[in-house]
Order: sequence, then structure tokens, then C-alpha cells
Amino acid sequence: MLNDVRWGSISMNSSNNGFKKKSDAEKTSELTFTAESSAEEKKGPLSFLSGCITSLSFSFLSLFISKKIVLYFAIHTPNYSSPIAQSIASGFKTLIIGISFLATFTFGFIGVGLFLVFIRSLIEVKKVKTD
Repeated sequence: MLNDVRWGSISMNSSNNGFKKKSDAEKTSELTFTAESSAEEKKGPLSFLSGCITSLSFSFLSLFISKKIVLYFAIHTPNYSSPIAQSIASGFKTLIIGISFLATFTFGFIGVGLFLVFIRSLIEVKKVKTD
């Protein structure tokens, strides 16, 4: 009973605490189910190619939006009489432009990476078929 933690009259390891212990049969069935499902979920080259195309299209969309944001902020310069308001507006402008180009870079980098994985998966498939 060293593992029992008691707060007042409530025991953490008692059978009435609301937590059910799993039997060994349930644990074994869960392990076999996860082992079977992980073997079936192997990604193929088509999955990498579709992810690459999706990510690169989001990258070009983000680039288009980023250019529009830069153009908008270039045309509409904030004119505030207070230096604090001018500083806040400048920081906000920098934050918005930075986030938009960060999204462009992130989607592009992921797209290039998925394209490289796609090429590698095609090469591995050819090696397996020749052996």
C-alpha cells in the first residue's frame, strides 16, 4: 500500500475512483491493431506528388498575396501625428509583410522537399523491382 496516495478518505488506487484498468487481452489487441494499421498506411509516390503540387500551389498563392500586401502598404502609407501611433503602424506593417512571406517560404520549402521525396520514392521502387 505504499503506492496509495490518500487525500482525506479518497484513495487514488481504489476501484471506485472512476478509472478503469485495461486487461492484458485488451492491451494485446490494441498492440496488434496498431501494428497492422501502421503497416497498411505506407505512403506511395502519388501521395508525395499530390502533396508537392498542393504545397507549391499554396506557395504561389501566398506569393501573389504577399505581392499585393506589399503594394497596398506602399500605396497607403500611414500618416499619424503621434510618433507612438506611427511606430505601431510601422511595426504592424512589418509583421504582416513578414508573415505573408514566411508563409510563401514555408509552403515552397515543403513543396520542394516533397518533390525530392517523390523522386527518391521512384528510385527506391525501381531498385526493389530489379532485385
